[in-house]
Amino acid sequence: MRVLISGITGFVGSHLARAYLKNGDEVFGTYRYHHLGNEMERIEDIKDKVKLFDCDLRDRNSVFRILNEVKPDIIHHLAAQSFVKASWDNPEHTIINNITCELNIFEVCRDLKIDPVIHVAGSSEEYGKQDKMPISEDAPLRPLSPYAVSKVAQDALAQQYHSSYGTKTVITRAFNHEGPGRGKDFVTSAFAIQAAKILKNNELAIIYVGNLEAIRDYTDISDMVRAYMIAVKKCSYGQPYNICSGTGHKIREILDFYTEKIRLRFSNFEVKNKEELMRPSDLPILVGDCRKFKEATGWVPEVNFEEMLNKIYLFWQEKI
Repeated sequence: MRVLISGITGFVGSHLARAYLKNGDEVFGTYRYHHLGNEMERIEDIKDKVKLFDCDLRDRNSVFRILNEVKPDIIHHLAAQSFVKASWDNPEHTIINNITCELNIFEVCRDLKIDPVIHVAGSSEEYGKQDKMPISEDAPLRPLSPYAVSKVAQDALAQQYHSSYGTKTVITRAFNHEGPGRGKDFVTSAFAIQAAKILKNNELAIIYVGNLEAIRDYTDISDMVRAYMIAVKKCSYGQPYNICSGTGHKIREILDFYTEKIRLRFSNFEVKNKEELMRPSDLPILVGDCRKFKEATGWVPEVNFEEMLNKIYLFWQEKI
């Protein structure tokens, strides 16, 4: 298969690229050079095995050039402004970027008369605050951040293009997914980095935290990537599917997991709240119902919560 991954240097894109290469597929990917930072490190081991395109997906001519060359069988559209906190800082960029990029992919496929399966990666953030847990796909969408609003729009656009033009859109709503290579600003990596630095420097220090009482549904990145690869083969087009573990964990549990490693060396340390780590509106609980996806695909997660956290810690421990 010819597989195009938008945002290939991102956290999920890099893991997904490796999985497809291992499967023997031909992999192409888009990235933005001036947005990279250290992201190219994520694909350092495979960059000679994939074909990369520096592309601003907001530029329809650039999208046309790439899709005309690649003519993919599958597109995983992962490129987005994906950090919730950053969407509060620059809501305009988040909304315009996330909607326009997807729209250009749909329209260029129509222009070229190609018919790939297009996976649109949605988010559990679309659901917002719900009265009933776990959350199923028919729950009302109540986005509480500019990022969440942009993902609702992407989701709706994918459903509309399937209904209007028969576009083969596969829509997933992933709940929290974590693993090695997750960005430093995400809570699992942020806590792991702070703990690893304390142990490396062999000195007492402060761990800074945000809201520790929020409950989230976590899936290991290896399980999420496997789900995405199955979804494009087995899910019905134009329908949303939750992907999640179905189990909730408090953010405090993540902190406790990493600080337990510190306690083996230090009898005490400080945990302090940091105002900038708090969101203007934060969901108290977000746990998903994955039955629809499991029934359609047979997928089940294989990596448990503690294994996932330990993989993240070992990754950052080696880096630091």
